[in-house]
Amino acid sequence: MSGEVLRDAFSARLVAVADATEHMLDRLLSPHLLPGEKDRPSRLLEAIRYGSLGGGKRLRPFLLVETARMLGAEGEGVLRAACALEMIHCYSLVHDDLPAMDNDDLRRGRPTCHKAFDEACAILAGDALLTYAFDVIADTPTHPDPAVRADLTVMLARASGLGGMVGGQALDLEAESRKEPHSREFVMLMQSMKTGALLLNAVEAGARIGGADAKQREALSRYGAALGAAFQVADDILDAEGDTAALGKRAGKDADRNKATLVAVLGIDEARKRRDALAREAIEALAGFGDKAEILAEAARFTAMRKS
Repeated sequence: MSGEVLRDAFSARLVAVADATEHMLDRLLSPHLLPGEKDRPSRLLEAIRYGSLGGGKRLRPFLLVETARMLGAEGEGVLRAACALEMIHCYSLVHDDLPAMDNDDLRRGRPTCHKAFDEACAILAGDALLTYAFDVIADTPTHPDPAVRADLTVMLARASGLGGMVGGQALDLEAESRKEPHSREFVMLMQSMKTGALLLNAVEAGARIGGADAKQREALSRYGAALGAAFQVADDILDAEGDTAALGKRAGKDADRNKATLVAVLGIDEARKRRDALAREAIEALAGFGDKAEILAEAARFTAMRKS
């Protein structure tokens, strides 16, 4: 495809997956009770839906769905796995915004969950999303093979927990109180956990669902790791250069809070070079897939050059 045609195809797929994710989340987060549930308290459910629906590019679901699709796997089960991952992401945003964490008032252009409801309700909404994600991914409709479901569950737990996203958030908060300058190695480790782990999981989960062989899994892991790193560097640059209206969240907060970022460590020009090199690394990792990987390659370009 030509560059413009490919960008249009990517944009169409991104919107299509975002819409499908929204509809599936709307179904999963309805008042309808599942077997074993006794009630879904209305205010808590409202807060959960507020923190999950109606916003975001749904990049993580997109990467999972598109990786699986490239390998020949599609359908409702793939979308359920993508929604489980997105629930983890949404829970992390709700909790990260809390006063004890990043203390943000704005998310996706509207008040954060604890501002729209209250802190206790926001904490419980995040707890419920975290728990429900594993309900969704482990349940039979997600994949007919229990071994695949078990693998997906373990992969998601490790990407989102102590050695992944949660651990990365702990390192991020710890860094704010450090007096000495942050090292490049520390920042890269923290970012690979806090942000990169779920983006990598999206690709690796799609590979598992799609039945990728060992060589394909290795290539896709390299792609996912480089894309995740590029995403976070791009985010650091946007925070430094963007504005609150465009971002939908408060700009400039990284420098205000002594956040560990590659912009702070490398400077803005070197951070841009690092972002672009990572995007190229991600694209090169897909070489063995040929034209089938064009949409995923465009996702890496989009990740590096996004404006919000």
